Amino acid sequence: MSSAAEQIVAACRGQSLTVATAESLTAGLVASALADVPGASAVLLGGVVAYSSQVKASVLGVSADLLERAGSVDAQVARQMAAGARRRLHADIAVSTTGVAGPEPHDGKPVGTVFIGLADGAGSISRGFRFTGDRAEIRAQACAQALAMLGGHVARTRR
Repeated sequence: MSSAAEQIVAACRGQSLTVATAESLTAGLVASALADVPGASAVLLGGVVAYSSQVKASVLGVSADLLERAGSVDAQVARQMAAGARRRLHADIAVSTTGVAGPEPHDGKPVGTVFIGLADGAGSISRGFRFTGDRAEIRAQACAQALAMLGGHVARTRR
C-alpha cells in the first residue's frame, strides 16, 4: 500500500490537489496510509472516521432517509460520504469507505460487502466490491482498493 500512497501524494503535490477521507469500516486506514508518506501534509487535509450512521448524517451530511432506507452499507451512502468529506474539509478530492468487515452481516449485507466512494468538483461515484477473508483482511483489501481508486482518479486528473 505504501507504493500506492507514495504515488498519490506525489501526483497530488505535482498538481496542487488536496485530499480528504471519510472512512467507516477502514476507520482511518486510508488516511493513515497517506499520512505515512513524507510530504503528505501538502496533500492530505484530514479525514473523518464515521463509524456510526449518526456521524455519517450529522458530520458528513449523508441523507438520514437514505440511511434508514438502505442502511449504511450502500453505494449511494459511499458517494454521499465522499462528497460530504470533500465539502466539509474543503478538499479537491475525497475518498470514502463503507462496508461489512465482519464477523456478522450488517444491514442485511453479507460480510465482505464494501462500497468505495470518490468525489471531486465534477460529482461523485462509487464502486461495490465483495472481499473475502477475516476482518483484518477485508479492511486491508478495502484500504488498498480505496487507494487504487484514488490513485487512478488522480492520474486521470489534469489541472
